[in-house]
Amino acid sequence: MAKNSFISFISQEEKEENRGSVEFQVFRFTKKIRRLTSHLEFHKKDYSSQRGLRKILGKRQRLLAYLSKKNTIRYKELISKLNIRELKRR
Repeated sequence: MAKNSFISFISQEEKEENRGSVEFQVFRFTKKIRRLTSHLEFHKKDYSSQRGLRKILGKRQRLLAYLSKKNTIRYKELISKLNIRELKRR
């Protein structure tokens, strides 16, 4: 998923490019996480990158927790669109 297509997806919903929105921030963190994960597959002993990955994971987790408390519909849409985790079915 390209950055511009996701920006346009957010823009359609909010009628403007809001790069400070929770959805956009989570998208950017997800992109960084995937890039660092692929980097760490080849460089297993790069401990500074591992630390950076853990920090980004924590930030994304806090943003997702905030969004799930604030608006569960937007949270579920974002999770499914970015394919981050599996939603629990009841």
